[in-house]
Amino acid sequence: MSVVIEAKGLDLTFGTGEGAVHALADIDLSIESGEFVSLIGPSGCGKTTLLRVIADLEKPTGGTISVNGVSPEAARLARAYGYVFQAAALYPWRTIAGNISLPLEVMGMSKADRQQRIAKNMELVNLTGFEKKFPWQLSGGMQQRASIARALSFDPDMLLMDEPFGALDEIVRDHLNEQLLKLWAQTKKTVVFVTHSIPEAVFLSTRIVVMSPRPGRIHEVIDCDLGDDRPLDIRETPKFLEIAHRVREGLRLGHSYED
Repeated sequence: MSVVIEAKGLDLTFGTGEGAVHALADIDLSIESGEFVSLIGPSGCGKTTLLRVIADLEKPTGGTISVNGVSPEAARLARAYGYVFQAAALYPWRTIAGNISLPLEVMGMSKADRQQRIAKNMELVNLTGFEKKFPWQLSGGMQQRASIARALSFDPDMLLMDEPFGALDEIVRDHLNEQLLKLWAQTKKTVVFVTHSIPEAVFLSTRIVVMSPRPGRIHEVIDCDLGDDRPLDIRETPKFLEIAHRVREGLRLGHSYED
């Protein structure tokens, strides 16, 4: 596998002077093609900021980062990734098909090609038949699935996901975790996923990046070698519980529970 994201000595400070906020410090991280990597840590540890740097939504103030061998800006312009936000961020006046179509319209894709992409990606997220519905007619979980379909519509190499299931109840979240694993297995995309949930990180990931705050640093990177077949009840197995314990200890040692 090839390295698709490479950060070395990455640093980011917001503002200057006494009001400056040191958000990230000395981040070294390599992510290979096809990996599912979760960033976990408490609020304020910089995990979303790191994701936004990868996406060229924030500019680092020190160190280096490359995405697909080029700068994050060049990767963004080349449409190397799709981004899924914490909220579905769908346009309420557009149908679900219309929302998924939007990036394709911006790209100038023909109507026939857009319709083909919409159908393919709605099938991927199990929303076939809801093309003409509006976002307000769908549940929160279905809206997030539509936002994932939109992020995948132009077939990017990577999927960047900022805590997309955090606002959903546990039952819906479990279901979407299962669906996301199936989607990842089908598409072979590289996924970088932000979460606060230890069980979610262990269930989904091939590796877990444990971050500590003030400023955001990588405390530990934990391999999550649970194999490809991960039913929900794998969470009750000794191996799963062992990895979850390592993540919890990493968070504790990283002083993530300090006030």
